[in-house]
Amino acid sequence: MKSTDRSRTVRSRTVRSGFLAVCSAVALVAGCSSADTDTDPAPEQATSSNEVTIPVTPTTTTVIDAGTEPRRILTFDTADSDEQNVDLTTTSTVSQQINNDASQDFSSPELTVPLSASTSDTVTDDDAATGATRSVELTIGAATSPDEGLTDALSASEGSAARLATTDSGAITALHITPAEAALDTARAAIERSLNAAVYRSIDLPETEVGVGAVWTVDQQVLSGITLNQRATVTLRALDGDRATLDVAIAQTPESTTWNLPDDAGTLNIATYTFTGAGTLEIDLTQPLPVGGSITAGGEQMYTDPDSTTVLRQTVGDSITWSSR
Repeated sequence: MKSTDRSRTVRSRTVRSGFLAVCSAVALVAGCSSADTDTDPAPEQATSSNEVTIPVTPTTTTVIDAGTEPRRILTFDTADSDEQNVDLTTTSTVSQQINNDASQDFSSPELTVPLSASTSDTVTDDDAATGATRSVELTIGAATSPDEGLTDALSASEGSAARLATTDSGAITALHITPAEAALDTARAAIERSLNAAVYRSIDLPETEVGVGAVWTVDQQVLSGITLNQRATVTLRALDGDRATLDVAIAQTPESTTWNLPDDAGTLNIATYTFTGAGTLEIDLTQPLPVGGSITAGGEQMYTDPDSTTVLRQTVGDSITWSSR
């Protein structure tokens, strides 16, 4: 083999390895966060326990239309609420093809996580520094999946805890997870992905008065190797006392046309990138978590290697569903 051919072969293997290493991260853009723009999320290990803290990127909320009269400021007030019990179900699908190779499936199994939630006006100093004014304490029940192997692994995670640092408008500023001592790594990762997905499909409320028909946008960066600008366009479809129905449209666009692969594996050009979604959330301003609804999103992407003819095509999708128990 000539030296130039050998170099091309090595380069091709490097690119393919990079593709395989990061394709799952692309599918999890709804549930990834990081303080570092070009790396996957690196949870911060607390020194006092096995709790991990996952920072959440800040949001910007802009009112486009204040809606009809009467108008009011929508604020969460959960101080006197009883414990809330909901099921969170998440899915994530990834199908990828490199050049003309056979398509590969890197999807994660569907996961249903029972959550019991209560709130506290007491926040840690670190959470207060992010703007949080309250904590949502979560207890994780017996999570299940159609994948029997994952369900078996999840059994030891029952009783794990999580905490959301939030503002009165519903913005989540940090996610803390404390796995049960016996929790397996596969189960920890699955639950973390599910909670992350819920965080990046949560909706902030405006700080100004709005009425039925109001429209506002929530802008946030989602960091998962590629920096993505996510915009949620929210319409207040109905408001009955403290119960609100929100129609949500999601769109993501890459901030750059270049993707720097992890571990110095090279760069890829982002040739095309589409990711959109829609759904409806039911919220109760006296409850910390949505009481119902779902959001489904998906899209297609194509990446090219600037130094060869290698092309990666991906079809990705995800969904979250909330249901009260």
